[in-house]
Amino acid sequence: MALIVQKYGGTSVGSVDRIQAVAGRVKKTVDGGNTVVVVVSAMGKTTDGLVNLAKEISSNPSRREMDMLLSTGEQVSIALMSMALQELGQAAISMTGAQVGIVTEAEHSRARILEIKPDRIQSHLNGGKVVVVAGFQGISNSDELEITTLGRGGSDTSAVALAAALKADSCEIYTDVPGILTTDPRLVPEAQLMDEITCDEMLELASLGAKVLHPRAVEIARNYGVPLVVRSSWSEQPGTKVTSPVPKPRSLVGLELTKAVDGVEFDSDQAKVALLRVPDRPGIAARLFGEIAHQQVDVDLIIQSVHEGNTNDIAFTVIGGVLTKAEAVAEAIAPALRTHPTHTEEAEVLVEKRIAKIAIAGAGMIGRPGIAAKMFTTLAEAGVNIEMISTSEVKVSCVIDQKDTDKAIEALCEAFEVSSSPVETEKSSPESAPPVRGVALDRNQARIAIRHIPDRPGMAAKIFSVLAEKNISVDMIIQSQRCRIVEGVPRRDIAFTVAVGDALIAKKVLDDVSMAIGAGEVTVDSDIAKVSIVGAGMVGQPGVAARFFAALAQEKVNIQMIATSEIKISCVVAKNEGERALKAVHAAFELGGKDRVEVPA
Repeated sequence: MALIVQKYGGTSVGSVDRIQAVAGRVKKTVDGGNTVVVVVSAMGKTTDGLVNLAKEISSNPSRREMDMLLSTGEQVSIALMSMALQELGQAAISMTGAQVGIVTEAEHSRARILEIKPDRIQSHLNGGKVVVVAGFQGISNSDELEITTLGRGGSDTSAVALAAALKADSCEIYTDVPGILTTDPRLVPEAQLMDEITCDEMLELASLGAKVLHPRAVEIARNYGVPLVVRSSWSEQPGTKVTSPVPKPRSLVGLELTKAVDGVEFDSDQAKVALLRVPDRPGIAARLFGEIAHQQVDVDLIIQSVHEGNTNDIAFTVIGGVLTKAEAVAEAIAPALRTHPTHTEEAEVLVEKRIAKIAIAGAGMIGRPGIAAKMFTTLAEAGVNIEMISTSEVKVSCVIDQKDTDKAIEALCEAFEVSSSPVETEKSSPESAPPVRGVALDRNQARIAIRHIPDRPGMAAKIFSVLAEKNISVDMIIQSQRCRIVEGVPRRDIAFTVAVGDALIAKKVLDDVSMAIGAGEVTVDSDIAKVSIVGAGMVGQPGVAARFFAALAQEKVNIQMIATSEIKISCVVAKNEGERALKAVHAAFELGGKDRVEVPA
C-alpha cells in the first residue's frame, strides 16, 4: 500500500461538477489500495474575488487581515471535497493548515513553513480516512497562533511539504495541463509533453513552469527527495515525472528555512578568451561558437554584455588543456569580424590563463534577493576582484584571479555557512539526458546598465546590496570585458535584468549609488525579452550554444546579452523578436511534434 499526496489546483475544483469528478478520482486511488491525502486550492477565481472585495473596502488592507480573508477560500473547497467523498461512501475529513500542524514563520502573506506536526493527520489516515487539507495556509509558531498564507504557489508548497513530512511514496500535482511542456503551448502549439525532468532543470526553467509547479515546491522535493509527478485532472495521461537526486539526510524542522546556498563550487583549471569590439549584429555569436564547436572545444561560461556603439564584447571560459585550440579559433575568426567592410579595426582577442571560476549554488536562491550581493560583498571584503559574472536561477558564478582561489573559497564557505569541502564543478552530463529539455521566454524583464564603474573590489557589492535592501530580485548579471581608462581609473560596465515593475525603483536608487562610487550613466531598457534553453545533457557536449545562436541568427534575431550556467543558456533579445526567437530555438532542438497538446485557454 502506498501513501500518496494529491494536490488539485483552483481550476480542477472550480465547480461542483469538477469537485465531484476529483472526488471520483480520489476514490479510485483509494480503491487501488492506497492511502491518500488531498490538498486543494480555492475554487476557480475565488481568491481573485476575495482580493477584489478587499480592494473595495481598502486601498491598502493589512497583510494580516488579507491572510484571514484569503484563507477562507480553501476552507470552502476542503469542506465540499470532503462532502463529495462521503457521498461516494469514502470516509473523509477536511482540515485547515493549522489543524494538520503546518507551522510557519510569523510573516503574513509570504510565510515559509518551519515544520509540520503530522500526528493528527496520521491518526486519521490510520483510521482509513482520506484527509482533505487546505493548501496555501498554516499557523504561526508564535504565542498568538496567527493564520498565515504561503504566498504564490502556496498549495503546491503545502502538498510537497506534507509529502516530505509524511514520507509519502509520491506527490501528484493535478492541474489543467497534461504536465510540463517543452515550452509555452499558447506560443508554440507544437510544444510536447516531457516524460520527465530533473528538479535542477525544473528550477532553471522556473519562468516556464511557475504556473504549473512553483519553485518553492520543487526546492522542497529536491531537498527531501520527494517523488513528484505533474498530471492533468481532466485526463488519465501519466504526466511528467520530476526526479530528484538521492538527498542527504536532513531535519524536517526548519523545513523551508534551508540555506539559500548549499554549495561553493570552484574550478581553478580555467582560462578566459575575450573578443572585443565584435560587430553588434545577428550571426556573430553563431559564427564564433559554431567554429569552436567544430573544433570540439567544450566551453564553460559564455557572457556577452551590453553593446557600445555598433560593437560588442563576447567572452568565454575553457579548461586550460584546450586553451591553445580555443585561442587559435578566436584569432582566426577575429579578422573576419569587422564592423563594416570599410572599417579596418579588427576584433581584438584577449587571453587570460591564470583564472579560476568560483560559484555559489542552491535551490533556495530563487526569490531571495540579496544572495548575489552577499557573494560580491564577501569577495570584496576578502580583497578579491571579480573579472566576470554569470548567473542563473540557482547559481552565481564569478571569474577571479587564480591566486585568489583559496581565500575566495574560504570566505564564501564561512559567509554562507557551508561546512563541507568545496567540490569541483561536475563536467559530465547524466546518461541519456537530452542536450535541451525545454525552452522558456520571459517578456517581463527590463535591462539596467551602469556605465564606467571603477574596476576595483567592492563595486558590484555596493550596487547589488542596495537593490537587495529594496527587495528587488536580480536575474541575469553581466560584467563587460572591455576596460576603459577614464580619468586615470580603469572602468567596466555592469548590466543586469530585473522585473519590469522594479525597473524604475532600481534606477532611482542606482542613480545615487552611481554618483557615490564615481560611475557613469544608469540606463533602463524595458523593450527586451529573455529566451533560455535548459538541459542537464548539455554538459560536456560542444555545439549546444552554437546551435542556439545559429537558430537566432537564421531568424536575423540579434543577441543583446548572453549568460550561462552548466545547464542553462540565456539570451536577451528585443521584445518584439522574443516570440519568433522562442519558436526558432524550439524547432532547432527538435522539441516539437506533429500532435498538438491541448491545454485550456
